[in-house]
Amino acid sequence: MRLPAWLAQHLAALRTLALLTIVLGLAYPLLMVAAARLPGLNRDHRDLIGQSFVDGQGQPLRQYFQSRPSAAGDGYDPTSTGASNLGPENLKLLNLVCERSKAVGELERVDGARPYCAPDGHAAVLAVSPDRVVSAYQACPATPFVASYQGRAVECATGEPGGALVAIRGDAPDHPAVPADAVTASGSGLDPHISVAYANLQVPRVAQARNRSEADVRRLVDEHTGGRTLGFIGEPAVNVLELNLALDRS
Repeated sequence: MRLPAWLAQHLAALRTLALLTIVLGLAYPLLMVAAARLPGLNRDHRDLIGQSFVDGQGQPLRQYFQSRPSAAGDGYDPTSTGASNLGPENLKLLNLVCERSKAVGELERVDGARPYCAPDGHAAVLAVSPDRVVSAYQACPATPFVASYQGRAVECATGEPGGALVAIRGDAPDHPAVPADAVTASGSGLDPHISVAYANLQVPRVAQARNRSEADVRRLVDEHTGGRTLGFIGEPAVNVLELNLALDRS
């Protein structure tokens, strides 16, 4: 006997639900548990989650390589994993990047300038309204790079400015000395890796703080640099946690 179309559709959906429940709800989790118990695969996974290497006041410890920023809770909180969800053109993110770049530049004794960042570490942003042009983030008497915009004098910030926000480019190089991963968080907020460029930037500071040669510290960086995933995905990266542990052991 031929079933009504509506009943056949419901039975097909129930069969699909049962099959997926068995495969994804039972078989797959059991397979993963079994794989984790295989010899050689049961390892300490703390090196898969980044950490902050700061003192009680949140200041970087000079003897350690610093991780990239984290937006997970107060930083590297596995219960609050996630990104800031601020887009690349979000000016609040730009201001945060500028603050971080200035701080990293001062820590590593390099130029922390970026194209849309003012020297004081704030984003060079104007709040443009029909009757005024005001610096959005820089307190008086500073204004970002230009004295006037669209024929109007730029005023320094006094309170919360209104109007459309416009970023102003300065004369910083297109390729800043402070790498991008030093001023931006990963998507998970838990990534323990940094770029080779950021690791190399930190070598002189760490070597000086530990009274070791830069060549010795750079050798450890090379030893803890991993290649591209599957040989072609992403870029080589340095596991900061493993590197800092190696520094303490050596």
